[in-house]
Amino acid sequence: MNDPGSAFLNVDKSVMLARWMMPPAEMDIVERIARQYDLPEFIARMLAGRNVPLDRIEPFLYPTLAKDFPDPCSLASMEEAAAWLAGAIDSGRKIGVFGDFDVDGATSSAIFVRFFRYLGLEVPFYIPDRLKEGYGPNIGALQSLKEQGAEIILMCDCGTTSFDVIAQGAAMGLDIVILDHHEAEEKLPAAKYVINPKRKDDISGLRMLAACGVSFMLCVALNTKLRESGFYEKRGLAEVPIKSLLDLVALGTVCDMVPLVGVNRLLVRSGFEQMAKHKNAGIKALCEVSGVSEAPNAYHAGFMLGPRINAGSRVHKAWLGAKLLSLDDAEEARNIAFTLNDCNDKRKGIEKDMLDSAYAMIEGQGLQERPVIIVGHEDWHPGLSGLVAGRIKERYGRPACVITFAKSQEGIMEGR
Repeated sequence: MNDPGSAFLNVDKSVMLARWMMPPAEMDIVERIARQYDLPEFIARMLAGRNVPLDRIEPFLYPTLAKDFPDPCSLASMEEAAAWLAGAIDSGRKIGVFGDFDVDGATSSAIFVRFFRYLGLEVPFYIPDRLKEGYGPNIGALQSLKEQGAEIILMCDCGTTSFDVIAQGAAMGLDIVILDHHEAEEKLPAAKYVINPKRKDDISGLRMLAACGVSFMLCVALNTKLRESGFYEKRGLAEVPIKSLLDLVALGTVCDMVPLVGVNRLLVRSGFEQMAKHKNAGIKALCEVSGVSEAPNAYHAGFMLGPRINAGSRVHKAWLGAKLLSLDDAEEARNIAFTLNDCNDKRKGIEKDMLDSAYAMIEGQGLQERPVIIVGHEDWHPGLSGLVAGRIKERYGRPACVITFAKSQEGIMEGR
């Protein structure tokens, strides 16, 4: 008989043969939650096992923007950065955006492009080539943005530990604002501002945010500063419809696989409500080419929309995802969505060839019996090593590492 403490819906193993481990919970609390909130017993049990307090269950399950959205200025440096940026916008300083090549970077970049477009400002953006430039900022990218007139760079989903490049950018006369969520060191780079909930001195409690969430928080704070300064009234502009950006936040949050706890639950819930309206031409086009005919949900984002956005960066077209998500023109959006769909098909073919080669290597050498499976080949695609490692882990039930050779630096190997 299955152990009720570890079974899930009377099934003790998942489809991948992993054993369910339900957290322990006091049954009187479980029964009280189920009765008070009219919930199935197994959901009440999970809530109790996660130690969600009784008075926080409703906002946990049904968070609202009106009641549960946190103060963006609780993030370290947010108040100062938003006020400074509002003044820079009012004085006409040119802004550029640098974003990482994954979905989090693309959505973060698109959030800013769309936000500033509402202000009547077109901002250049730069997404690095995954294979040629690698992760993080580089001086060539900053130079490119400067040549396009940028004086201020909003750096999304990277930069927290890019000390040398940030220092070089500052020496070029660029004011850099970092919007990131990766682990920070005690020392921060010489940027104008670093907004990262994982800064050592940040006490906001928003460590769960993806970079798109941090970027959205800056937009909210900046919108408030512009309103308070009379910017909209002086320019005869309507305020930025902040909620319209939440579809991008939900997409980036789900695809970056950050914990869906705290404010992330609110951002994702509200974001998918916004996504269902199909107001973003890029997301709408992506849904069409992906065959998503219903209201998009987390599955669609993680397994259908996200892979297509990522596919561009795997075949030397890293900028396509951010471009698509920034568009208002439906026809141009459809063209790019179809291009990304083709990129995804190409990615699938390359991934299949890598997997076939890896499986032959593993089974030919008996590597499936080892505690950790490590394989590599100089002809394998560096941008797909993580995906292939995940497939190997699923097939053989062991930790896996796939080693490829970096195209950007001769003689350098990368493992995922």
